Amino acid sequence: MNIPQSSNPRVVIVGGGFGGIALAKKLSKKEVQVVLLDKHNYHNFQPLLYQVSTGGLEPDSIAYPIRKVLQGYPNFFFRLAQVQEVKTDTKRIKTNIGEIFYDYLVVATGSETNFFGNKGIETKGMAMKTIPQSLNLRSLILENFEQALLTDDLHERDALMNFVIVGGGPTGVELAGALAEIKKGILPKDYPDLDTRRAQINLIQSGGRILPAMSEKASEKAEKFLEELGVNVWKNIRVTDYDGKRVTTNTKTIFEAETLVWAAGVKAVGLKGLDGEELLSRGNRLRVNEFHQVIGLDGVFAIGDVAQMETEKFPEGHPMMAQPAMQQGKSLGDNIVRMIEEKPMKPFVYKDKGSMATVGRNKAVVDLPKFRFQGVFAWFVWMFVHLYFLIGFRNRLVVFINWVYNYVRFDREARLIIRPFKKQNKVERHKLMRD
Repeated sequence: MNIPQSSNPRVVIVGGGFGGIALAKKLSKKEVQVVLLDKHNYHNFQPLLYQVSTGGLEPDSIAYPIRKVLQGYPNFFFRLAQVQEVKTDTKRIKTNIGEIFYDYLVVATGSETNFFGNKGIETKGMAMKTIPQSLNLRSLILENFEQALLTDDLHERDALMNFVIVGGGPTGVELAGALAEIKKGILPKDYPDLDTRRAQINLIQSGGRILPAMSEKASEKAEKFLEELGVNVWKNIRVTDYDGKRVTTNTKTIFEAETLVWAAGVKAVGLKGLDGEELLSRGNRLRVNEFHQVIGLDGVFAIGDVAQMETEKFPEGHPMMAQPAMQQGKSLGDNIVRMIEEKPMKPFVYKDKGSMATVGRNKAVVDLPKFRFQGVFAWFVWMFVHLYFLIGFRNRLVVFINWVYNYVRFDREARLIIRPFKKQNKVERHKLMRD
């Protein structure tokens, strides 16, 4: 990999997400050599992916070059690489561009969509965890409406204009709200010769309420907001299969839809060599102690979505969100320095700063440790927080201008089919990728 030799300990970070970036920044001016590996050369701000999918933002507004994030930091190296195997016995990592030795390895690979073994949904449904997936979804949505113009079959036309979103967490709720606003304010103008009033947005939640991780008040208010927008909220229903046109459930309810978005669960992205049963817990997460050390392995750490740190308050690990990942990255940075200096490490304590979700224009719910509020003010708080955590001044400025423009004009001008997506080829592509 052409990484120069150094007398300083080498810390290899796998993954340039929230946790990996936070750790790299924390170590940037310490007496260590930091090597960050990622299969993409950019950091992706996942909370706003749904806006890329619905034409509110272009992908470069929520992505930022990893090299620029850590530009100018001494002893920092980035390599565009895909990790193939971790050899803990020799402290080496095998990648598609070669091998590298580590003194300390930090796994920050994040999470991916969990289809829970349902191949029908995996091959014919849509995920929304990466920028390419969001662009695929955007293209599919627009292509379906273009196709709806061409068919004389009313049943097929309705299926092309129907959406099923599985999962009532923040991702599902925010996507449903955005699609409802598109149906109300944009589709009638874009497709005047199409009865877009027949379009249906269905949000399916297997539990008794949406946003189950938030307060009951937030859940009730979010559901009310969605219903005001025209979203059909289905609770206590579980999707069992999807054949590309028909969504079947564990009840007699069946949905005819050409678009199914799966937002019902995630699992950690694992690495070969760190996949033993004794290392993994539920959701493919690595078991770690209070210092982020992978239990049973020397010099190997895990942070973010991939790490399962069981505490009294969080017996199933910390939430798989950005805040825990960033806090863990900073904590581990301090602890690695303390290890090198032969000082005792400090246990990690998660500070829950609250959670929030937006449902649409002037509609959001916010749960803070001491305050809970909903409506217009919550919507402004949601926007401020997301702008604050975006990386890069340009990205903040572009996103802010887009939001102001969309608000004033009630428009989403990034509804472009840049890269056509054909669902019928998805099964073949999935097989090729798997093989």
